[in-house]
Amino acid sequence: GENNNWCFFIHLLEYLCSVPKLKRSVLGFLPVLSWLPRYSLRDNALGDLTSGISVGIMHLPQGMAYALLASVPPVFGLYTSFYPVLVYFIFGTSRHISIGTFAVISIMIGSVTEKLAPDSNFPSLNETNGTGGVDLAARDAYRVQIAASTTVLCGLFQILLGMMRFGFVVTYLSEPLVRGYMTGAATHVVASQLKYVFGIDPARFSGPLSQVYLLIDICRLLPETNIGALVVSLVALVVLITVKELNTCYEKKLPMPIPIELIVVSPQHLTMISVILLKPPSPPDISLWGSVVGDAFAVAIVGYAINISLGKTFGLKHGYKVDSNQELVALGLSNTAGGFFQCYAVTSSLSRSLIQESTGGKTQVAGVISSVIVLVTVLQLGTLFEELPKAVLACIVFVNLKGMFRQFLDIPALWKSNKVDLMVWLVTLVCTVLLNLDIGLAASIAFSLLTVIFRSQLPRYSILGRVPGTELYLDTDTYEEVKEIPGVIIFRSSTTMYYTNAELYLDALLEKVVSGCVCVSGCVCTGSDQDSEIGSYGDNHITQAASTGSESESGKSADNSTHTIILDLSTASFVDTVTVKILKNIFRDYKEIGIDVYLAGCQVCVVEQLSIAGFFCESIPKSCLFATVHDAVLHSLRPRHYASSPPPVTMPSTQWLPLVSSLSL
Repeated sequence: GENNNWCFFIHLLEYLCSVPKLKRSVLGFLPVLSWLPRYSLRDNALGDLTSGISVGIMHLPQGMAYALLASVPPVFGLYTSFYPVLVYFIFGTSRHISIGTFAVISIMIGSVTEKLAPDSNFPSLNETNGTGGVDLAARDAYRVQIAASTTVLCGLFQILLGMMRFGFVVTYLSEPLVRGYMTGAATHVVASQLKYVFGIDPARFSGPLSQVYLLIDICRLLPETNIGALVVSLVALVVLITVKELNTCYEKKLPMPIPIELIVVSPQHLTMISVILLKPPSPPDISLWGSVVGDAFAVAIVGYAINISLGKTFGLKHGYKVDSNQELVALGLSNTAGGFFQCYAVTSSLSRSLIQESTGGKTQVAGVISSVIVLVTVLQLGTLFEELPKAVLACIVFVNLKGMFRQFLDIPALWKSNKVDLMVWLVTLVCTVLLNLDIGLAASIAFSLLTVIFRSQLPRYSILGRVPGTELYLDTDTYEEVKEIPGVIIFRSSTTMYYTNAELYLDALLEKVVSGCVCVSGCVCTGSDQDSEIGSYGDNHITQAASTGSESESGKSADNSTHTIILDLSTASFVDTVTVKILKNIFRDYKEIGIDVYLAGCQVCVVEQLSIAGFFCESIPKSCLFATVHDAVLHSLRPRHYASSPPPVTMPSTQWLPLVSSLSL
């Protein structure tokens, strides 16, 4: 026995260390090795070059503008558009998404930096007039440190979840929740940038209702509006919107979009200050992790949700697979590595990803080229982009939020299709706006899960009848042409029975049985049936039984003929201890009044769980299980002396699928 154990471990080690297994593991962790050696210059190079230049030009103004949302100096937005893109090139599996700064993630990081480093913590004495001010250099340095530490922790969360194969965690964020959250976050973005448009300095508010207080304070300060900043903002908005619309209208005729965002921050509008240089890597301040752990986890989940939804969209469109777990690892490594270079959290951007795809990008080589554009800008043109007109950057942010605000069109669409999803969308929007991004996300997820629980607690209970000439059983309340089997009640729930709805299931069954006993009468198994052959209890017998029931319904008999209850458990995916107890009670109670109970359509996992729970016993044998409802019906209509052995199942010649579509609803 000991030798066998050693042999087993040796074979296991050989399997784990085999060359094919090792190769699959390496290629799975480093996807770039699977496609870069086969990269075709003829097919992909020109498209990737054009796409990379276009996306790189977009990175510059967006990176600097979104840095304002993160409450860090604009240059750190350029760093964020450079380092993480290179890391994703190596580890990512999507060929078309553009990694970098994104408005929602930036504002989430900004809420953390402003909360932990408010202006009031950095007082400075103005030497000219002796009044107090803010030490901007010290404040910005500390905010960069906070953003970088939060980003590293966010990346570690993503790496850990990816290594544990927890890519499915994003499934708890439904599409209405994500879209409602992004729309709510967009309102935070707008509110945070209004101060630059009007040239005012409102107070900072935190906690629930902070956006309401901020808007009230902005309205109070409107008489102090800086006319110059307002005029620049309005002109920039008109120019940006006009050229963006032209880019959309002439998308197919232009080789690449007009880089209007870069033009409006052109050097003639800028103030020269100092040269920008790449920062050396520095370790994060882990003492801050205790204060930002909740925010970092929220950023990790939201960033991954945005990333994987875009990645899978492009993957389905172009016919390649996006590995959800590897995407989680790739995004985590991008954030972790970027955090060491004083970047803040990244995810994919819809606007840049669409540009990367529409301009001919085929692989992530386009991402590398866009990084080179950013690198050249940082090293060679740094003096031109150090100090930017914040009003113009705010306008760039506003224009790029167009797609998010178009999501308000979800409201009429969801009203027509699914009102529960509409409630999730609206509640998420309201919670995000009123409770802030972190608490709002938690409240939205809780509400979304509650809707799932409530829907499972209030399923639809149906009595099934048979479609004549088929083995198909449908809801008698929905389809007019189906016929109930007299004496047989076929009961089905639209969802799994478990502890939250088990009592409701029992009550609904009792109600259906009582109504069935009142409405259905007449004897099914007659004396002539007893002398029939076994094979006669098929379609013809069920048809005759249905005819008998139809006659009895007209009032010819008032006797209770219900002798069998068939529980259709085809919708059940699991059973818990409460379900087992309820089923035992059903078998016991109805057996005492002479009614047989059968289970039909159970999945294998459900049968295994029933066996483990000790459900089957002498009073509830496994012979009460049937593969289909039709098998259970045939068995229930047999004479008593044949009950121990079920009859052979005869397949109908009628094709039932076309018949279902023609039934009257």
